[in-house]
Amino acid sequence: MASSTKPKRGFLPPQTSLTRTLFFIALFTIPALLLLHAPSTSISNTFSSHVSPWTGDLRGAEFAWNRLEMDGSRAPPVVLKIAVFSRKWPIGTTPGGMERHANRLHTALSCRGHRVHVFTSPPGDQRGPAALQAMNMQSNGSPTSSSPRIHFHEGEPGRWVYNKAWEQFLEENSLDPFDVVHSESVALPHSLAKTLPNLAVSWHGIALENLMSDIYQELALRRPGEPISPGFNGQRAVLKVLNEIRFFHDYAHHVATSDSSGEIIRDVYQIPTQRVHVILNGVDEEDYQQDWQLGHQFRSRIGIPQNASLVLGVAGRLVKDKGHPILHAAFSRFMKRHPDAYLIVAGSGPWENRYKDLGRQVLVLGSMNASQLRAFYNSIDIFANPTLRPQGVDQTQVEAMLSGKAILASRLPSIKRNVVVDDEYGFMFSPNAESLLEAMEQVAKEGRSRLAQRGKACRRYAVSMFSATKMALAYERLFLCIKNEIFCMYP
Repeated sequence: MASSTKPKRGFLPPQTSLTRTLFFIALFTIPALLLLHAPSTSISNTFSSHVSPWTGDLRGAEFAWNRLEMDGSRAPPVVLKIAVFSRKWPIGTTPGGMERHANRLHTALSCRGHRVHVFTSPPGDQRGPAALQAMNMQSNGSPTSSSPRIHFHEGEPGRWVYNKAWEQFLEENSLDPFDVVHSESVALPHSLAKTLPNLAVSWHGIALENLMSDIYQELALRRPGEPISPGFNGQRAVLKVLNEIRFFHDYAHHVATSDSSGEIIRDVYQIPTQRVHVILNGVDEEDYQQDWQLGHQFRSRIGIPQNASLVLGVAGRLVKDKGHPILHAAFSRFMKRHPDAYLIVAGSGPWENRYKDLGRQVLVLGSMNASQLRAFYNSIDIFANPTLRPQGVDQTQVEAMLSGKAILASRLPSIKRNVVVDDEYGFMFSPNAESLLEAMEQVAKEGRSRLAQRGKACRRYAVSMFSATKMALAYERLFLCIKNEIFCMYP
């Protein structure tokens, strides 16, 4: 006789049910909290003179250390021996991404007299001594007075093998112990990092931010009724977040590259405040300046007419998660209403040809070197950053601000908290095409003269917050604090 007990409808195995529950918690509550939660500790969003200077133990600071006054004219009180783990190290002058940050930071620290040793993979460029000279290295491998010493491990060019780098580190450390160890992301895995109490790791993106990016992309790009993208795997993403939360505790000190990222690491990943420090990535402030003549020459050379009513610019990788689908959609409608408006696109990627298809009002210039970018920034009226990735602070928008340009950017936590912190600096929009189009109309209504005023304010703020000098001094102070607690007290 068959059993009369019927299985309950909708029953899910416990593991599946838990995973889905965690997914929907991450999907709906965490992004909302990050967007709506006001920072609990703030010294000022601007550099107002009436705000009392902050004092105290830097390990308790929950804001970006870039806000603090730091004197770079004085020599450091202690010369540090610093070990750096980086998957790659750039050859020449045009590094990218994480490696660009590492190169800029540790070259600056070397210039201040610190002894920096970089442990990295073999260079992809096999020019031998010429490649070393391009990195300011002598042909025998010893550093010049203003560069780190590079330790390439053996193996395939460009392929990072951490255990080989670890062996080199142990050998050097046995001769003369390092004062502090710095890992760029997970270049040094947590299984080894947990053995080093003097280690700091810089995060340029974390798993929960990746999940939030997937959410923004689904909301912005998937039409009602369309199936969810095959690449969007919520359960896998949540499990990755959980795994990351667990191994983050193995790192002694964490450097977040935005206030919002620091808040996640403290409040969601539950790393104690004393071990989480926010330092914004910096840009060489001397490389990006206001130069009206340079911008005018660049406009003429690429064919922008003198009577153009508005020139927008965007730079970087032309990929989906950088928001190019929504910029393409918004500008294709905007240009029909404003036939004298132009968009200059500096970069390459899958969306390059789609921009070209929009016609004469869109100029696609491909990838640019630093000198070309300087001219590009000075030629535009406002810089657009339609990113769908809430990670850190995009370097391109910082370069634009240093060049005296206002910002038109997605209203994401990192941008809201660290970039467009004052209405004077530009415009923010919800990360979708309709909201971006509305913001473009506001920009057009203001006109070029008003945008130029905003740009001047942007440069003042960017110099105070995003200079490579300020970044290097903040890291120096953190490393000194790790070496000896007496340096943790500010001022």
